[in-house]
Amino acid sequence: MYEYITGKLTYISPAYVVLDVQGVGYQIAIGNPYRYSSKMEQVLTIYVQQIIREDAQLLYGFETLAEKQLFLRLLSVSGIGPKSGLAIMANEDHQGLIQAIEAGDVTYLTKFPGVGKKTAQQMVLDLKGKLAELVENPMSLFHQGDDETALTEAIEALQALGYSPKETKRVEKALEKESYRSTDEYLRAALKLMMKK
Repeated sequence: MYEYITGKLTYISPAYVVLDVQGVGYQIAIGNPYRYSSKMEQVLTIYVQQIIREDAQLLYGFETLAEKQLFLRLLSVSGIGPKSGLAIMANEDHQGLIQAIEAGDVTYLTKFPGVGKKTAQQMVLDLKGKLAELVENPMSLFHQGDDETALTEAIEALQALGYSPKETKRVEKALEKESYRSTDEYLRAALKLMMKK
């Protein structure tokens, strides 16, 4: 099992990044791949969790070990698979997530894609009191790009996380009124708006 992979960042898509390690490109699914935009062509370390399914071997990546541990705790909840776990992790307000679980705020938890009322209740039941030590403030990384491209990439990333076109369209209208500097900023703002719906 892999703990982390260190390599040169060679590609960013809405759903994953590619790290080149001595000529081998590792595709790593990331909740917000654009957080690494300012690191393009640089060597970096991404903490990974390998998930082996019948039809695929997948790597899920995280900026910190605490994020990886939070992801693993989420996977321990019945009804949350890797894709849902990654979508939950994409909203970088991990403190808010933990507070919602501690407070039993099912309404907040059901705002994540793929999380219904039963799954949210199961999250509270299984994780309450077990997450406090994982809270960490991840670094902000910014990517300079034109507003239109950055907004388009952010919407594609939301769809890769499992949000419906109807949901992303509503958020896109709100974001068009803003002038963020990067895909990362647009995606962070979009995720916050999704949590307010």
